Amino acid sequence: MIDRLHLRELDWVSTGLMLLNTAVGVVLIASATHFLGGGFVWKQLLWMAVAVPVFFLVVAVDYKFWVEISPYLYGLSFLVLVALLVFGRETSGARSWLHLAFIGGQPSELAKIAILLILARLFSEYRASFANVSFGLSAVFLAGLPMIAVALQPDIGTAACFLPLPAGALLLAGLDRRTIAFILIAALAGGFLGWNVFLKDYQKKRLETLFNPSQDPLGAGYHVLQSKIAVGSGGIDGKGFQKGTQSRLRFLPARHTDFIFAVLGEEFGFAGVLAVFALYFLLLARMFRSVGKSRDRTGAYITFMASSLLSFQFFVNVLMIVGLLPITGVPIPLLSYGGSSLLTSYVAVGLVVNVRMRRFAYV
Repeated sequence: MIDRLHLRELDWVSTGLMLLNTAVGVVLIASATHFLGGGFVWKQLLWMAVAVPVFFLVVAVDYKFWVEISPYLYGLSFLVLVALLVFGRETSGARSWLHLAFIGGQPSELAKIAILLILARLFSEYRASFANVSFGLSAVFLAGLPMIAVALQPDIGTAACFLPLPAGALLLAGLDRRTIAFILIAALAGGFLGWNVFLKDYQKKRLETLFNPSQDPLGAGYHVLQSKIAVGSGGIDGKGFQKGTQSRLRFLPARHTDFIFAVLGEEFGFAGVLAVFALYFLLLARMFRSVGKSRDRTGAYITFMASSLLSFQFFVNVLMIVGLLPITGVPIPLLSYGGSSLLTSYVAVGLVVNVRMRRFAYV
């Protein structure tokens, strides 16, 4: 557990930035949902009350223990994802939610952590100078199984969020030319297969309207047009807290989850966006700097993959809002409403803090 020596080495800066970003998210959720019922703010605060102790639990236990039990965590998460395909209750067109008594969550979120840990275990034991094709396939296979299960729910957005985990691990391990060529060919083949087999018509429509959303302003292009209007209408200093017309008049869909950034742009303007970006980038930069603080290969892979995971989701969401990527339903970690996402983000940051705290041999 955490003793005085550990407390002295605890990364309070990353912990504080994580909590501060969460507080910003609560403010944005309050602004986006003040005219709605459902108590979204209180639910988010409740999840935060759960996530904080989990964060310190993750930090307290040596990260090598989490890596050691990663096969069990991975197996359990995969079984749950498969069970959802058979027994899960459909919510918003997907069987991605697990309902237990009075609470519910998305197991696919916590599956990201299981994949992260088992990949860290796999790569920490690999001693070659570069990752070859066969080893790269092992990493893709481990990430691909749960990814396919999530895609079949279908939840393409969450499935895509698994990609930075094997990609980050392979990038850190180093790739030879043959492996790079193989990955490019596999990506092209996967894209062709995905378009012709896995993507549904409405998902294809979103991709087609990416470059011209005005061709279907009331259908596939509606979300991105409304989000652009919201962000653009904010100007320099925004319309003010709880005064965003796009969200208040309900033109903006999923305003407290996938489109929370649009609420930020409309109500707090360009100045607010810059301030939140700076706060978020400080956390991401601190996390990536922890890679160099790791005392072993295992810690380096954990910190790099956890940092890549949060960065990927952040940039995908922002680019989605401004119309540079198709609408995929990817929330911003820490800022968007959602208990499963918040809990997963706290665990990811907790693993990075864990590694940084134990960077010395005596800790």
